[in-house]
Amino acid sequence: MRIILLGPPGAGKGTQAANIVEAYKIPHISTGDIFRKNLKENTPLGLKAKEFMDKGLLVPDELVVDLVKDRLLEKDCEEGFMLDGFPRTVFQAEALEKELGSMKIELDAVLNIEVDQDLLLQRITGRRICKSCGATYHVSFNPAKKEGVCDLCEGELYQRADDVEETVSKRLQVYNEQTQPLIEYYKGRGLLVDINGQQDIDRVFEDIKKALQGAKE
Repeated sequence: MRIILLGPPGAGKGTQAANIVEAYKIPHISTGDIFRKNLKENTPLGLKAKEFMDKGLLVPDELVVDLVKDRLLEKDCEEGFMLDGFPRTVFQAEALEKELGSMKIELDAVLNIEVDQDLLLQRITGRRICKSCGATYHVSFNPAKKEGVCDLCEGELYQRADDVEETVSKRLQVYNEQTQPLIEYYKGRGLLVDINGQQDIDRVFEDIKKALQGAKE
């Protein structure tokens, strides 16, 4: 199974990614993990990327694609993979398609988890985290027994700076602007499957499994 996973912040992508990896026994590949591994191991590609990062510059698309291709050639990807957070642009998608073609690999599906913006805002801005143990709560969906106090260790609960409404709205706007052309691109390729992310977590995963079953038939 060869999948690309799309979804805005707060859509529950992390939970579904874990479910997919467990069910289909494929590696979860994110560009962040690839960068960290290559930097840690001082690979030639990692050192190239470091030159740009040290200058505060974005790593060029061509180099990102090379890093991803290098990862997809590893043995654990032989039976499939799930790309998360890549591609981010149509240019990257076109470059990925070209590289996959040279490797005689075809994508099975591009899963797009959809959630209304108002609900995304509610999900993210309501999140609270324990300063002591890192446990996560939500003021509406999973509140602590005592307001502002962790059930597990009685530590103080706080809202992350990037979870405030103004910041979240900007993050969602950037995501939508970046991702909409990508959605149209994969729709045109007949690979896009929209998944309703506003349902119960288990129901969302059932829909994902049906979509992937359909992609394989």
